[in-house]
Amino acid sequence: MSLPPNLLSAFVIVFVTIGPIETAVVFAALTAGAHRPERGSLAARSVMIAGVVLLLFALGGGAVLSLLHVSLPAFRVAGGVLLFLQAVTLTFSNPGLSSISASETRDAQQAGDIAVFPLAFPLIAGPGSLAAVVLVMGRTEAWLERAAVVLMVAICLGLTYVAMLASERLARRLGRTGSDVVGRISGVLLAGLAVQFIFDGVRQAALFASS
Repeated sequence: MSLPPNLLSAFVIVFVTIGPIETAVVFAALTAGAHRPERGSLAARSVMIAGVVLLLFALGGGAVLSLLHVSLPAFRVAGGVLLFLQAVTLTFSNPGLSSISASETRDAQQAGDIAVFPLAFPLIAGPGSLAAVVLVMGRTEAWLERAAVVLMVAICLGLTYVAMLASERLARRLGRTGSDVVGRISGVLLAGLAVQFIFDGVRQAALFASS
């Protein structure tokens, strides 16, 4: 049985913005030299923490927007722009909005627990993926669709965990070129979906509604 178009695009958006493969490559660099049990524990805790944050945004994002008097069409336009910026950085092989900067990488390589920062945030639950879950949840109407979106987030997090466990092998086999190819393909897909969010927001905005 095929997925409805909205749910299929929701899965692609969440998958691309979380970026399991890109996350695994960064994870391999940050945990180089660590023992395998320690790497597994870091991967599990970072994915669980990111999952809690993403779930909170998915379930409570709409209520927060209402509290701030931000309409869903307005957030669709803003979120679409944010996702489009991430798509551009992915397409041109630059660090995305959910990646970490050079200074953050240096901080992460110092002694301390990196499960929360930078693994859970901003690597997994970054600005792009947080905006994405609010946007895709805003498209849903029935509780079954909302449950499907939550399940898709869980699947993407599960794939991220598996990719982090296999990060050394992925980094060796993909290399820099392979990672760039994955990023470019993801960027092109995300760009189209981001523009669609902008179109939807503009079309649904009260400013353009017929009187």
